[in-house]
Amino acid sequence: MNTLLLEIAVVAIGIVLLLLEAFTDRSEKNYLSYLGAAGLAVVLLLSFLPLGAPAPGSAEASFVTSDILSVFFVRFILVTTIVTLLMIPGFRPVLERYLPSERAGGGLGEFAILPIFSCAGLMWMVSSIDFIMIFVSLELATITLYVLATYLRQNTASLEAGTKFLILGALSTGFIVYGISWIFGVTGTTNLLALPYAISGLPASALNPLLFGIAMILVALSFKTAAFPFQFWVPDVYQGAPTPVTSFLSVASKAAGFVVLIRLLLVLESIPVLAHKLYAVITLLAALTLIFGNLSAIPQTNMKRLLGYSSVAHAGYLLMGVASLASMLSIPAIGFYLTAYLVMTMLAFVILQVVAEATGGDEISRFNGLSQRSPLLAGAMLLAMASLAGIPFTAGFVGKLLIFEVALKQGHYGLVMIGCVTVAAGFYYYFKVVRAMYWQQPAEETVIPVSGTVKFLIAILGAAILALGIYPAPLLAALR
Repeated sequence: MNTLLLEIAVVAIGIVLLLLEAFTDRSEKNYLSYLGAAGLAVVLLLSFLPLGAPAPGSAEASFVTSDILSVFFVRFILVTTIVTLLMIPGFRPVLERYLPSERAGGGLGEFAILPIFSCAGLMWMVSSIDFIMIFVSLELATITLYVLATYLRQNTASLEAGTKFLILGALSTGFIVYGISWIFGVTGTTNLLALPYAISGLPASALNPLLFGIAMILVALSFKTAAFPFQFWVPDVYQGAPTPVTSFLSVASKAAGFVVLIRLLLVLESIPVLAHKLYAVITLLAALTLIFGNLSAIPQTNMKRLLGYSSVAHAGYLLMGVASLASMLSIPAIGFYLTAYLVMTMLAFVILQVVAEATGGDEISRFNGLSQRSPLLAGAMLLAMASLAGIPFTAGFVGKLLIFEVALKQGHYGLVMIGCVTVAAGFYYYFKVVRAMYWQQPAEETVIPVSGTVKFLIAILGAAILALGIYPAPLLAALR
């Protein structure tokens, strides 16, 4: 059994749910979210069975792999999608508000099913070892995300988010296709494993065209990971897209982009001339991304935009790890940081969705006095903000510590200094939310109801933040 079978199972779950949606009553579709989450949970459990690589010489062996990196991130994307699906029932009132009234209940089911197909695309993407497969799986994931981002058809903010995402996503697709065509033209292959052998036989005059092709792919991946200066789509798309979609986009899509970037750099490490130039570029990108993301987050008054710029800032910390990829500990550090980012960001979005529905908006001021209206939500958001800021005994603190450690071992002292300064900036804007919850008076005194599903997600994600912050050894051992 290999990861290809897991991805086929995810697609099958999506198709079955589409058939169920087509032949059942329109008025109640929440069960589709729970069925989808249950199905993906089964696939997640199956991923812990022994996973062998595709048979040598088989067709799939040229396109996908079942190495430790792919298996870990397949599970990562499955977990992200399960949390997203469990968020969707709580978002149903907003869907009903903005979907056309003449089709009451129409479109609710598809909103719960499309993330499953995006999940399959991202799973294929993290398992791909061929540029063609990476491109195809990327398109499967992003086309469904275009639809989901603009799903609230009568909401101008959602339409704006979807349009910007589509245009800039198409632009990044053009970059990656153009880069692949240059690499294929120079080397005669699109397979990542065959690339070092093809490059080793090239004359020196072919290195510049090859570098140009790699640069085009790096630009496309910078779009996907929200690295500076290709992050300009993030705040608007995060603010306008439905909250479950924003959470999925900020975690799963970013992780898949980083996996592809890691695979490309690991392949090119055997060619020192190329690797040196690429690491220099990524180091510069990391520094600029850290500075821009953290400074831009400081003046934000909208919670979704704040989390959007926070996402850019965290991309900078991850790029620090990528710039230190020559260290043996860098991949465990990046994997751990992404896992920490998953649990703390998803927890923040789960609470944001509940508060936005109860108060009618997602500005930071809507959190005023939340500790009086719902101590549970306020306590969970405090934990999420503390972890995002990097307070000790949280997953975010350990993640930053590991990234700084590998960066120091590779001699990136300037980058670590920038990282320490930007961490201090993060304390300011994350604790603006804490101040609103605990020091400001609420606009109204009514209690905010919390559903059983939200309590379950808070318990699981909150426990994961504390567990990874206090005892990170098991996850690090698995990544090594």
